[in-house]
Amino acid sequence: MKFTQAVKMALSSILSTKLRSFLTMLGIIIGVLSVTLLVSIAQSTAGSVNDTLSGLGGNVISATINSRRSAGIKSSDLESLTDNPAVQSVSPTVTGSGTAKASGNSSDVSLKGITPEYLEIEGTEITSGRQILTVDNENRLQVCLIGAGAAKDLFGSTDCVDETIRVKGKNFKIIGVLKEDGESQRDSNDTIIYLPFKTAQRLLQQAAIQSFTVSASGEDTLTMAENAVDRFLLNKTGDEDSYTIVNQAEIAESVSNVSSSLSLMLGGIAGISLLVGGIGIMNIMLVSVTERTREIGIRKAIGAKKQDILAQFMTEAVVLSFMGGLTGIILSFLILAVGNAFVDTSLSISPAICVISLIFSAAVGIIFGLYPANKAANLKPVEALHYE
Repeated sequence: MKFTQAVKMALSSILSTKLRSFLTMLGIIIGVLSVTLLVSIAQSTAGSVNDTLSGLGGNVISATINSRRSAGIKSSDLESLTDNPAVQSVSPTVTGSGTAKASGNSSDVSLKGITPEYLEIEGTEITSGRQILTVDNENRLQVCLIGAGAAKDLFGSTDCVDETIRVKGKNFKIIGVLKEDGESQRDSNDTIIYLPFKTAQRLLQQAAIQSFTVSASGEDTLTMAENAVDRFLLNKTGDEDSYTIVNQAEIAESVSNVSSSLSLMLGGIAGISLLVGGIGIMNIMLVSVTERTREIGIRKAIGAKKQDILAQFMTEAVVLSFMGGLTGIILSFLILAVGNAFVDTSLSISPAICVISLIFSAAVGIIFGLYPANKAANLKPVEALHYE
């Protein structure tokens, strides 16, 4: 039997029982829909995080002194780190939180004191105004950079350069607005206010440095720079458990590992639906074989071979599961398109997921259609013709 002829006969059989065929495909549709949506959401989320980390650069190291018993370090101490050829620049930071007020509005924000080097190390972009300069830091000027989200909360737009906000009882002039990153977390640039480092120290009453950021001279010198930071902190604190050092490369690798595990787990869970759909196909194909026993007997009586009957029923099972898989993928694209439009996200389905889903759907049809097809092929013509 030719392949095209087998497909035509399979479609004719499927269309002759539309409702039953649709209900049979429903398990495959739900399975493929679940696999593509869950895996795509996991991959898109991980991709977004990786893009953010990539924007920070792979040569960034963050160090934090965790012990409250430690006296911390001074800005002058950090200057010794730049003597190491593996270290390009160092920026101390001081963090806190508060409520910013302006124009009768208020916004809960994160506060971070930084030096001019910090923005370059982290790759932070400014859409309007200027960045914090050395003169701002040295003279403890009351100026700030504001996140786009906080700016909209306070002024209704990001056009707020030269406006004044009040934080912790002090007035600050806005000198720049940060690029909107669309993140909803509290520590995102949308809800943060950057202050000159020495200004923030006085405002937050934190004289000692508890955290700082280091930029290695290159990704190939990242390990050397991290070792230099480790030696520096061990020398200053005397306790290797009193501080934490992380680099963006390690974070990116951890995110990648978690993403792969999550995608595999979600894909496995959703794949169970496909197996259930396969059982449904086997059940319906067995019913179909029983209903068409006389037809099989007639075909064998007029010369149809065992492999022709086997090919016919196998083709029906594969076409049924493939159509279910294709329908599931189309629904996935429609659901993501609607979700992106209403939730303002940018989720997408990778072509690889679509191809894998279709192949797996066809494989389910082959595996679960084999037994019914084999049963049909092994029917004896005489017994089949006398079947009532």
